[in-house]
Amino acid sequence: MSRKPGIKIVSGNSNRPLAEAIGAYLQTPLTKASVRRFADMEIFVEIQENVRGEDVYIVQSTSFPTNDHLMELLIICDALRRSSAKRISAVIPYFGYARQDRRSGSRTPISAKLVANLITQAGADRVMTLDLHAGQIQGFFDIPTDNLFAAPLLAKDIKDNRDIADVMVVSPDVGGVVRARALAKRIDAQLAIVDKRRERPGESEVMNVIGDVEGKSCILVDDIVDSGGTLVNAAEALLARGAKDVSAYITHGVLSGGAVARITASKLKELVITDSILPTEAVRVARNIRTLSVASLIGEAIARTATEESVSSLFD
Repeated sequence: MSRKPGIKIVSGNSNRPLAEAIGAYLQTPLTKASVRRFADMEIFVEIQENVRGEDVYIVQSTSFPTNDHLMELLIICDALRRSSAKRISAVIPYFGYARQDRRSGSRTPISAKLVANLITQAGADRVMTLDLHAGQIQGFFDIPTDNLFAAPLLAKDIKDNRDIADVMVVSPDVGGVVRARALAKRIDAQLAIVDKRRERPGESEVMNVIGDVEGKSCILVDDIVDSGGTLVNAAEALLARGAKDVSAYITHGVLSGGAVARITASKLKELVITDSILPTEAVRVARNIRTLSVASLIGEAIARTATEESVSSLFD
């Protein structure tokens, strides 16, 4: 990949290793910038290179601590806008607040829409993200928004490491069926669904498995793993129905609280996540958690955006 003229890549503090890997793919060193804190924890940004008239891409996941990383993104956008950058693209591998995409009850916010407004008002001209929790969030932005998919990357890893004849793709809940079906189609595998339901208030959830998983290597597919409880319970339900083994392929490894310990102690053979969120030390040393890099996928999407080529054709 030759260096794309006019491209500048700026990294916040949320996932600098991923930004560096994207830069390496594009053979473009990161633009020198300082993103630091004052004594009272206010964020200060200084772009230390000329960006006037440039096509600039900010790589910043809004992962934990979500609000700090979101503010970094907004302030970097403002700094670039005031530095006369020609076009500012916010590359957000993990879009925080995406699970608040609708009103969950009376007098509750739609925080994903608020965040979209903030990013737009800060000066972003376009947004690029990966496996949005809800596709309709693209419509919350009034600027061009590309939602990339990790499915090609996950499918390749499954084909390289497993006997496809024994594989069955499983959605851990009814809401994730579309995502699981898309991956199953890529690897020509069958699909099963874990249907969770609580028969009566106060009783534990009952896991109903829809599909014959006996003797199959089951692969749970989802966009986010947070506490890990759903995955662990789904794995136990599948094994109880005769599955040979259970692994999981999840795009965003939020893994909050005691999730890593829960996954490590579970019957999951393997959890495969991407580096859309910077892996913690606990994730890196966990015996059954593995990380795939999305740097080449995002790098190629940036290259195509910069040269006005099709991004959607990446997923055909």
